[in-house]
Amino acid sequence: MPHRLARSLAWFATSRRAPWVVIGLALALRGLAILAAVEPSSDAAWYFSRAAMLADGRGYLGDHGAPTAYWPPGWPMALSLVFRLTGPAIWATGLLNLALSALTGWLVLDLGRRLFGSEVAGRMGLLLWALYPNAIFYVPLALTEVFYTTLLLALCWLLVARERVATTLLAGLVLGLATLVKAQSLVVVPLILAIALWRETGAMRRLPALVGKGLALGALAALVVMPWSLRNQRELGAFVAVSTNGGITLLTGNNDSARGGFTPEDPVVRALDARTDLGELAKDAEAKRLGMAWIAAHPARFAGLMPMKLVRLWGPDGEGLWAYETGSPAYAAAPRAFLLMRVANQAWYWALLALAIAAVPLMIRKRRRAGLGPVDWWLLPYGIVAYPSLIALVFSGQSRFHYPAMPFVCMAAGWVVAAVLTRRDSAAPAG
Repeated sequence: MPHRLARSLAWFATSRRAPWVVIGLALALRGLAILAAVEPSSDAAWYFSRAAMLADGRGYLGDHGAPTAYWPPGWPMALSLVFRLTGPAIWATGLLNLALSALTGWLVLDLGRRLFGSEVAGRMGLLLWALYPNAIFYVPLALTEVFYTTLLLALCWLLVARERVATTLLAGLVLGLATLVKAQSLVVVPLILAIALWRETGAMRRLPALVGKGLALGALAALVVMPWSLRNQRELGAFVAVSTNGGITLLTGNNDSARGGFTPEDPVVRALDARTDLGELAKDAEAKRLGMAWIAAHPARFAGLMPMKLVRLWGPDGEGLWAYETGSPAYAAAPRAFLLMRVANQAWYWALLALAIAAVPLMIRKRRRAGLGPVDWWLLPYGIVAYPSLIALVFSGQSRFHYPAMPFVCMAAGWVVAAVLTRRDSAAPAG
């Protein structure tokens, strides 16, 4: 068995075919998920219908037929380009996400080996992501996560792997697209630039250039977002940079019924939602006022909800599977199989988190033995994990929000698994 393991690991670590075999496996599993057609529901139904409206030339409209900026438009805009060719179709959504998954797989591979300085670690991170059930079952869904995760990985890759003017320009455009999907994407740039600043000596000497790079990225992203912001000013009569649902999200996470998660059933939230005399812009502004007022009136309760929000964010996993239970005939045909997959997914997810946590002391110890400081690109996954966590502390904890961080978690987990396997390989008897 040690010899077989050593041969398998050697092939996995050195063969040029191995990464493509893993990416092929990832796409095959995700392609099978598309076959279990999932009818869009909840947020997915909103994005799907808005994409259909845009493809039909009707614009970005709310449920009552008036122009809106209620949710960010980036994903519906991208999906509408496909719908112009295919018409609104569930399978078209899945195929777009499948193509995005192919790019995501390559980015996980290349970023993993760059961040952790190991080809085997990059390949193992790719394998862990390829087999991650929740990532597989997300592919047929008309949610933002697959698209946004690809943009986030592409942005990080452009800023980590390349140091060219053209690459910076492209990164700014990708940042603008990501901002149109999730406005908090702007937080990622200072994180990456901070690591770039402190990972080498001479930080103060390099600071002006990095600040200039950050400003250039922000300016390029603003150019991408600006047409949408101007459209909002024209259609809504008020400046809205990206979307108008921030106040609603704040209120649903901070009210008398809040338990750390998203709670739209609170009487105050429901009463506000039922007010037909207010447009969506006014509702969001009122929701923001009510949420801030609740926080000011209940500071201890607000602080007490923070740990619960983190638990809601990082404890459960499997939203991809949950969608099948409400929108796919496959679930009705095999409910026990889906239950087993939910259990397996949760175990896989917790194992990934545990391995990523274990990577921190192991990496620090390894770098200390090599005479290196702690700051380097390997910290990027933990920064990516931190930013939805900080947002959840203020707004609400939803497990769906950790999805974009999971490829980075897989990279860190892959480094630990690779370190263990290569150590065993070197300890195996020869011949």
